[in-house]
Amino acid sequence: MSWKETYQKWNQFEKLEPELKEELVALSADDKAAEDAFYKELEFGTGGMRGEIGVGTNRMNVYTVRKASQGFADFIKAAGEEAVTQGIVIAHDSRHFSPEFALEAAKTLASNGIKAYLFDGLRPTPELSFTVRELRAAGGIVITASHNPPEYNGYKVYGNDGGQLPPKEADELVSYVDQVEDELSIVLEAEEVLRANGLIVRVGEQIDDAYQEKLKTIRVLPAIQDELQDSLKIVFTPLHGTGLVPVTVGLKNYGFENVTVVEEQAKPDGAFPTVSSPNPEEHAAFELAIEYGNRVDADVLLATDPDADRVGVATRDASGEWTVLTGNQTGALLLDYILSQKSAQGTLPANGFVAKTIVTSELGALIARHYNLHVENTLTGFKFIGEKIKQYNASGEYEYLFGYEESYGYLIGDFCRDKDAVQACLLAAEMAAYHKKEGRTLYEALQAIYEQFGYFEESLRSLTLKGKDGVEQIGRIMNTFRENPPKQVAGEKVVLFEDYDASMAHDLIQHKPSPINLPKSNVLKFTLEDGSWFCLRPSGTEPKIKFYFSVTSPDAADTTRKRQLIEDEVMQEVEQIQ
Repeated sequence: MSWKETYQKWNQFEKLEPELKEELVALSADDKAAEDAFYKELEFGTGGMRGEIGVGTNRMNVYTVRKASQGFADFIKAAGEEAVTQGIVIAHDSRHFSPEFALEAAKTLASNGIKAYLFDGLRPTPELSFTVRELRAAGGIVITASHNPPEYNGYKVYGNDGGQLPPKEADELVSYVDQVEDELSIVLEAEEVLRANGLIVRVGEQIDDAYQEKLKTIRVLPAIQDELQDSLKIVFTPLHGTGLVPVTVGLKNYGFENVTVVEEQAKPDGAFPTVSSPNPEEHAAFELAIEYGNRVDADVLLATDPDADRVGVATRDASGEWTVLTGNQTGALLLDYILSQKSAQGTLPANGFVAKTIVTSELGALIARHYNLHVENTLTGFKFIGEKIKQYNASGEYEYLFGYEESYGYLIGDFCRDKDAVQACLLAAEMAAYHKKEGRTLYEALQAIYEQFGYFEESLRSLTLKGKDGVEQIGRIMNTFRENPPKQVAGEKVVLFEDYDASMAHDLIQHKPSPINLPKSNVLKFTLEDGSWFCLRPSGTEPKIKFYFSVTSPDAADTTRKRQLIEDEVMQEVEQIQ
């Protein structure tokens, strides 16, 4: 069926939601916009789906949410009666239409006889992960587009371990979603009937309390709160998302009373009116927090994204100015703090393991190996870290200690199986209190790590390429680098070329290929003779292609210089391909 035929089918659908009907009429005057809304179905990938809100098969709306939920219902029913009765937990963030989409998902599952545990208000993604495990549910759904711009929303799916589905199960789910041919024909029971029949069940405060109790278990040095609970000054912003209540309650439970919340960003608001992007990876998101930090003479600033699975941390540098730490830097600090303190206490397990992704700095691996711990490198996406936790918990081979990715995602306690910004906020506060007691800032603690392990510097560049043309451009960039890999960058030979889609690593010095024992993924990584590397990866959730760069050197200035040279040369090549 052509996009025009699909457009007409929607146009002729008498029960189309009124606001979507208005959008549809407006599209009749803009063929290009209409084509982009209908030329394909919004892709339901291995982690769910994410897209712009609006009318059309390529948009997030009640009908595409029903289709995804019907596919998930069929997937659950195929798993057997036990999964049906265990039910599915559903949470949502503060984005536009998140409550409505969560209810549509619940009604679709419940109309299929599957119990839906629906939160009574917005909740962070990690609490959804925790709740799936706490209620021993068959899986979970969270309506969120994480840190995307306001016009986006999304739909993420979780398995019964509280982690996002691993590739095999995810592919199976995708096949069920693909089998749902007509999103407009899905008929749902009334919400009141489903609630009366016990198929939609409200969850709330009791789960919140259980989650907060678990958060208390990740403290490394509980005594720190008694020594510095009043003197450590924290500024926190939830960036209009879900983090306000769980983070502030958690900090209070940890004994941190001197917490100032950025008032202008405290209220949940899907328009995210005070920031250009509700993403703590963007330094601009910290502007108001920095103003507050200067006003109250804070020690540390914390910012969570809309669904509170990512957190950014800012500290004062050597000149007293605020510097926003990168995800790699915060991860290294947290890891060093956990391992050094457990080692000092004699509680560091001999079979401990640390997990990180292939685009995350090697600094964390060096820190872990310094303590003789096992390091797991996974594909990008926290579901792969969650999969390793599940694997080693079952086998007993290794004990989980910490997992992180460069994109500001961290997990300390494995009672959740996805990155948890609430956990990270609490431990970052404890860590800051410890270092303050020792007479240093987090910035100074980071410099000490660099002096011990070498200077590391990473950067990320992204190209946003929307629509059908954007998909083609991203494909052209990847194909060019895959078929004609560079032999030299910034004066350094490329010694290793890894193609994770072909599952092959090519040693360009010995001219020897070797297999990559990870699931296939459209990622290319190039390692240079001096140990620097860069990586290309199309985003699975946004119309973007991402370029990761990492450089290490014994000298800070040299590290910066080399990173800039490599980044400039690679991006010039990309520009020529475009």
